[in-house]
Amino acid sequence: MTAPSNPAPSTLDLTVTGFANGGAGVAHADDGRVVFVAGALPGERVRARIDEQKAAFARAVTLEVLDASPHRIDPSCPAAAAGAGCCDLSYVSAEYARELHAGVLADVLTRLGRFGPDVPAPAAPAVTALGPDADGWRVRTRLAVGADGAVGLRSRGSSDLITTPCVAPVDGLLAGAAALGASPGSELVLALGSDGRRHAAQLSPVARPRRGGRRASAQRARHSAARDRTTRVLEGDGAVTQTVGGHTWSIPVTGFWQAHRAAPATYAETVRRYVGAVDGLPAGLRVWDLYGGAGVLGAGLLDGALPVALIDLVETDPGALAAAADALGDAPVTAHRGDTATVIGGLSTPDVVIVDPPRRGAGAAVVAAIAAARPRAVVHVGCDAAAFARDLRDYVTHGYRVTAWQGFDAFPRTRHMEAIALLESP
Repeated sequence: MTAPSNPAPSTLDLTVTGFANGGAGVAHADDGRVVFVAGALPGERVRARIDEQKAAFARAVTLEVLDASPHRIDPSCPAAAAGAGCCDLSYVSAEYARELHAGVLADVLTRLGRFGPDVPAPAAPAVTALGPDADGWRVRTRLAVGADGAVGLRSRGSSDLITTPCVAPVDGLLAGAAALGASPGSELVLALGSDGRRHAAQLSPVARPRRGGRRASAQRARHSAARDRTTRVLEGDGAVTQTVGGHTWSIPVTGFWQAHRAAPATYAETVRRYVGAVDGLPAGLRVWDLYGGAGVLGAGLLDGALPVALIDLVETDPGALAAAADALGDAPVTAHRGDTATVIGGLSTPDVVIVDPPRRGAGAAVVAAIAAARPRAVVHVGCDAAAFARDLRDYVTHGYRVTAWQGFDAFPRTRHMEAIALLESP
């Protein structure tokens, strides 16, 4: 086999001109290919190592910053500086990180959502902070336990353990974690309740898929194995007390709850404010709360002056539905366990739909089913900017119009964000 006559260089000096949804800087090689450069900021010139080559683009990692952005700071998270896969934007000022998020959101809404002059919509959404601090916001975390009992985060791109602490957890969440007695090879889940109590549980080791398969296949294998994992409580109780508005939930330690301490209340208030701004809603609202978890967002409507007659809560996790039943037992909430795409066909016609799908988004089929029910308003939540944009585009193709939207810096010092949009029927 003949080697290529002009192999691409493994190291390039690049000028970064943009910032991509995945958290990498965007540059162009001399041959015109786009290069996504991890650890680089717009306006910088960097020396980067090419790690992945494709026909139309390449991926690289910054080796040296030749000309630095004025927004670059010394890494604020010791764990990330040591190689942990936590605060991947800890080298950026918090204010500028939100500007980058807003730029990413505007870009995907234009390219993937196709919002522009021909599609009526508000101005591109800003991305706002959920609290005054970029550190000490995380009330839930999951740590790996090494063969020697040490606990920490996994290194980016490997299974190496980083025991240097991250700055994201709230004060006290990580205190004495290594002394809790988690078994080697397990994972340690730590959660802080709104009552100030910390709870800790061990998740038994998950079978690792064999190397060499496609990434998506490996992820499915891990998720399948994770369903069979056992839990052992090491501190506190098996459930965490969380209060939002006028309701209190008891959430399993290993169950889902928003990571940012301010996120549940902020999102519930945003849903309530958006629905309250819709003209022409009838008395006795019928609401779908899809992918609803423990029902926090739907419960936000119960805390206001809106006349809610029924909330149909749809969720696959039985633990979340049990928590909802305990917290909202006296409220007009009916729980439906099952896949959203399957369940909603049997629900009564809604006036308002709340949609909070997983990272992949709701998808065209679910959006079409929602639109077919013709709710007056939809409040759609997205934790991935690209999926959020695609979902909104699908609503627009069914005649809905975005009348409000907002981004949130829900994971400070990382590439991740959340966004919420209000869509109304004509």
